[in-house]
Amino acid sequence: MSIAERPVRPVTDPSPDERARRKRGALVLPAILVLSDALCVSAGLYLSWYTRYVLEFGPEIEEFNFQPYSTYFPLQLWLVGITIATFQLADLYRTQRGLEWFDDIPSIVRGTAVGVMIVFTGVALSRYPASSRLTFILAWMYSSILVVLGRALVQWLLAFLYRRGIGIDRVLVVGGNNFGRMIMQSLAARGHLGYEVAGFVDDDRLGDFGPFHHLGGIADVERVALAERIDQVIVALPAASHGAILGIVDLCQRAKVRFKIVPDLYELSLSRVDVDTVSGIPLIGLKAMAIQGGNAMTKRAVDIVFAVGALLVCAPVMLVVAALIWLESGGPVLYRQIRIGKDQQPFGMYKFRSMRQDAERLRRNLVLKKRQDGRLFKDPNDPRRTRVGAVLRRWSLDELPQFWNVLIGDMSVVGPRPQIPEEVAGYEEWHRKRLAVSPGVTGLWQVSGRSELSFDEMVHYDIYYIQNWSLGLDIRILLRTIPTVLRARGAF
Repeated sequence: MSIAERPVRPVTDPSPDERARRKRGALVLPAILVLSDALCVSAGLYLSWYTRYVLEFGPEIEEFNFQPYSTYFPLQLWLVGITIATFQLADLYRTQRGLEWFDDIPSIVRGTAVGVMIVFTGVALSRYPASSRLTFILAWMYSSILVVLGRALVQWLLAFLYRRGIGIDRVLVVGGNNFGRMIMQSLAARGHLGYEVAGFVDDDRLGDFGPFHHLGGIADVERVALAERIDQVIVALPAASHGAILGIVDLCQRAKVRFKIVPDLYELSLSRVDVDTVSGIPLIGLKAMAIQGGNAMTKRAVDIVFAVGALLVCAPVMLVVAALIWLESGGPVLYRQIRIGKDQQPFGMYKFRSMRQDAERLRRNLVLKKRQDGRLFKDPNDPRRTRVGAVLRRWSLDELPQFWNVLIGDMSVVGPRPQIPEEVAGYEEWHRKRLAVSPGVTGLWQVSGRSELSFDEMVHYDIYYIQNWSLGLDIRILLRTIPTVLRARGAF
């Protein structure tokens, strides 16, 4: 009997204390953000006045044109109020933990611009003395930067508390399939977002999945949610399970537990849907792959600029690394390995040598000994590594020469993981979709679990990236790569 067909059992509402805790949690973060934004916008206007009138940035200021800050202070109150109202309209005070601080940068820049323009328009129409256009331009720039930094600081402080178990949301995942496992891996890899995976429920998979516990079948969602004090249920079932999904949603609503549904991205990526109509009849198709035509040219131009900058900035570090490798083990400093790139074309990928010179000869024996998936062989205690190589691998310094591959067009800064021919030889047909674009130095798979992911999970991330590419997605992945590398989680 499916969950949709089971008799409805009475649900015990959360206790008053539990409801109060959830309500406080929903209000605290927006209040903190409002306070942070108000302080940052105020500081932005003061810094713009100081830059213009004290440091005399811009055209020379005659003595009779000088304006003390007391003239600008009333405008500060207006600017703070209007900007916060603009942010509220732009939904910048939502309690959505899945977003990183940099996801809101475009909305913040637009919101501060609107706030500054409204105040400046009021000043111009009322002939108020504080009418320096440069001051208001600087106020927009300073306020945007400070608000972004302020929100980054708030998220850092929240992450600090989350990692100590304060204010976390306990999550129950419904579904032990690929998408359910990907969700659990992603939440575990991004602990700074404040999610704790209590476990998962599934009718088919009856055992634990790594550190994630199997807590029962799908029909046990209600019992598990109440027993485990679940704050949020994430439904990751196949699109065909309509009855089960509706039943779970109903249980969550009656138990007053928040829920979210993961679309079956392998079957249909919602951002690729192309809807047309003929005589009012909807026709649904799929858009072409995102990384082609003008988008491909834009991505390539960004790759070139980024690669040149990275090679110039990292040149001193690369020289030191090269010297350390040569001093420890002699021989070549760089290691050139054949990888499979776009359209299944082989290319030579460069890395700093982090292993013994006979590493490739030993690889096959290690795969057999460890009984790992040969398409994604990783060993945290790989005996082939040198001492310097272990440090390089931990901090991803061995990958710096790959920016040369990016510069000459073999790779992209962001893209699927580059794989060796032996790995590609073991592909199933659907795996080959990830070879439609150039491989990347970093990618969605890396910031979502790195070496802790299974091969199929990594491919799902790569295919999702290819189907949903945008320049903004690349920027978010790059920004997420920095803390991922610093934490060195899954890097070996």
